Amino acid sequence: MNNRRIKILGTGKYLPKRVITAEELAAKIGYTSEWIEKHSGVSIRHFIEDETASFMGAEAARHALSNAGITLDDIECIISTSGSMEQPIPCTASLIHRELGGAGHIPAYDINSTCLSFVVGLDTMSYLVDAGRYQRVLLIATEIASTGLDWSDAESCSIFGDGAAAVVIGKSEANNPAGIIASKIETYSEGASLTECKGGGTRQPSYSYSEDRKQDFLFKMDGRGVFRMASKLLPNFFNGLLESSQNTLADIKLVIPHQASLMSMRLIRKKLDIPEEKFMVIAKNHGNTIAASIPMGLHEAIVQERIHRGDRILLMGTSAGFSMGAMILDY
Repeated sequence: MNNRRIKILGTGKYLPKRVITAEELAAKIGYTSEWIEKHSGVSIRHFIEDETASFMGAEAARHALSNAGITLDDIECIISTSGSMEQPIPCTASLIHRELGGAGHIPAYDINSTCLSFVVGLDTMSYLVDAGRYQRVLLIATEIASTGLDWSDAESCSIFGDGAAAVVIGKSEANNPAGIIASKIETYSEGASLTECKGGGTRQPSYSYSEDRKQDFLFKMDGRGVFRMASKLLPNFFNGLLESSQNTLADIKLVIPHQASLMSMRLIRKKLDIPEEKFMVIAKNHGNTIAASIPMGLHEAIVQERIHRGDRILLMGTSAGFSMGAMILDY
C-alpha cells in the first residue's frame, strides 16, 4: 500500500466574518428554517463579506504555520487543494503565494479533484515529502461556494458554506510512527454529469454568458443521484481499503468524512457500520465547505482533542466526477 513516512506538523482554518443562520437563509430561499435544518442539518454557515479565496487561504496558512511552530521560510512548496478557483488564470496557489508576501519564490500550484482535492493533494505530495523532494509542504483548501449557487435549488444551496483550511506536512522522524498507511482513489465517470458547473471553461467561455443561459454558469447537483451512486459503491470501496491494509474499524480512532450534508452522512455512516462516536461531524456549524471540509474536520478533531498523536484516523469522501477517495494515516 506504499506506506509513506509523513507527519502532520500543524493545521489551521479561517471562516468568513459573515455568519448565516438557518433563519436568514430560509428567508432568502423561501423555505422555513426547520426545513433547512431537516434537509441539510446546517444551523450556521459562513459566507464571504469582502474576503477573497486567496485571502482566506493565506489566513488559514498563517494559522497552520503558527500551530506547527514554524514560519513560511521553512516551507518549500505551496499547494492549493481547492475545488473552486478564484479566477481561471493564474492558479489559486499563486494568488495565495502573493497574499503571503511572495513566499521566497517557492513553487506554488493547484491540485483539483473538487471535494476530494485535499485528500488527493495530501496523497500526491506525501510521496514527494517521503522521497525527500520537499522537507515541508503547505496544503491549503480555500473555498467560496456562495457566489456560484443556484438559489432556486433549495436542496443544494442549503448545504454549503465558505471557508478555508490549511495543513503543514513534513517527513516523520525515524523513531516516529506517523505516516500514511494506505490510500485509495477511484473514479466512475459515468456519474460525471451528476455534479456540474458547465459554464466558464473552454466549452462555454465566460463571454458566452447570457441571462437565458445563466443556469449553465451556476452549480448543479443531482443530490439523490450522487447519494445512490455513493451508497452503491462506497461499502466495497471502504471495506476493500480496510482489508487490503489489514485494518479493521476497531483500529481506527476517528473517521473524518467530507461534510456533504448531515442527512447523507448519517445514512452513509450507518451503511458502513461506523459507530457514531467514531464519526467526525462539523457540518452543523460549518456547512459543506467543498474541499476544505475534510481538513477543517481534521483541524477540529485536533482542537477538540478527539485525536492525539499516535492515533490512527481515516479520511474519506466523494467528489464530482464521480470519484471516491480515502486514506488511513497515523497522526
